[in-house]
Amino acid sequence: MTLGSLIAKARKDAALSVDDVAAATNLRAAIINEIEKDNFSQCGGKTYARGHVRIIAKTLSADEREFLRIFDEEQGVEKRTMRDLLTENSVMQAPDGSRRISFKTLLIISLASLGIAGIAQIVITNSSSIDLAEPTVSASPTRSGSATPSNSGEPSPESSISTGTGVSVIITAIRAKSWLFVSDSAGRTLFSGQVLKGSTKTFTTDTRLDLKVGNAGGIDIEVNGKKRDAIGVDGEVVSLSYGADS
Repeated sequence: MTLGSLIAKARKDAALSVDDVAAATNLRAAIINEIEKDNFSQCGGKTYARGHVRIIAKTLSADEREFLRIFDEEQGVEKRTMRDLLTENSVMQAPDGSRRISFKTLLIISLASLGIAGIAQIVITNSSSIDLAEPTVSASPTRSGSATPSNSGEPSPESSISTGTGVSVIITAIRAKSWLFVSDSAGRTLFSGQVLKGSTKTFTTDTRLDLKVGNAGGIDIEVNGKKRDAIGVDGEVVSLSYGADS
């Protein structure tokens, strides 16, 4: 007898209909009918067909080992993978052949991709925004209503900014360039920028000049016509104030 006829006989001996076996095994009645006709093409492959034979044998209280031996002989099954064995014994769920990615999974992937892209954009933006631009030059109006600030990229022999004549300070970047900030007693900014090496800037006002020098060792200072001693060393930041009696 073939395996299909043995299954049909065992079912009838158990006084069960095809529908009864289908309900007990969760298999479709049409598949069970085909198995009893020795047609296993609707089972989805030999591995799943073998699993169907096993569960039908258990339901019919038949010798499942004998059923499986006959199936292997008739279907020419030589060797099965561990995955096949796990599937047959219901340890591993059989793949449905058409896995679908859920909307939730797609949403998570999309949000993660946007987050990574956003972080990358921030890093790139921050990196590109680092610059070494020099401070802009600003100056308060002179008494005549004009100012002549200078912060060009090339050293200028001399430039003058004046809001009066009581105090005179001459800054010369003789050894190296330096950052410089100059204001008068009224708090007006006369200069804010960089004095390039080889350039000279002259500032005059009525009562007091306040200076902040970023590289004290690079410049020389002359106050009210008198050259002053070195105000500091290279890289030292120094704040100074000079009046009419300095």
